Amino acid sequence: MRLYESVFIARQDITSAQVETMADEFAEIITSAGGSIKKREYWGLRSLAYRIKKNRKGHYVMFNMETGPEALREYERIMGLNEDVLRFLNLNIEEVEDGPSIMMQAKTERSSRGQRDHADADAHYDKDDSSENSED
Repeated sequence: MRLYESVFIARQDITSAQVETMADEFAEIITSAGGSIKKREYWGLRSLAYRIKKNRKGHYVMFNMETGPEALREYERIMGLNEDVLRFLNLNIEEVEDGPSIMMQAKTERSSRGQRDHADADAHYDKDDSSENSED
């Protein structure tokens, strides 16, 4: 069996609960064929770079899985037939990374940013004002 990373984008007008149900169904295809899901992440509703089937946003889901080629073909066939799936991509990988993916790390970094320190900006502004006054 080989390791794969699979990302699919679901339509924007379905709920996140429906996306999770759909992801469960896709995971069942892999596990029923003897494969396993190593990691599963829901990346949320994100804007698309361009419109796909009249959608500007999509729900992103990522799987890291170990499966055989027959199960992967069936998985891709079912995803292609599902009208709620806008796009999917399956890649062969060497190993599953421990911890959250890059997309999940970006979310946590964005939320942990502090407020901008306005004291530094004010000090810089005052310094510029004093230099203008000394030239007069």
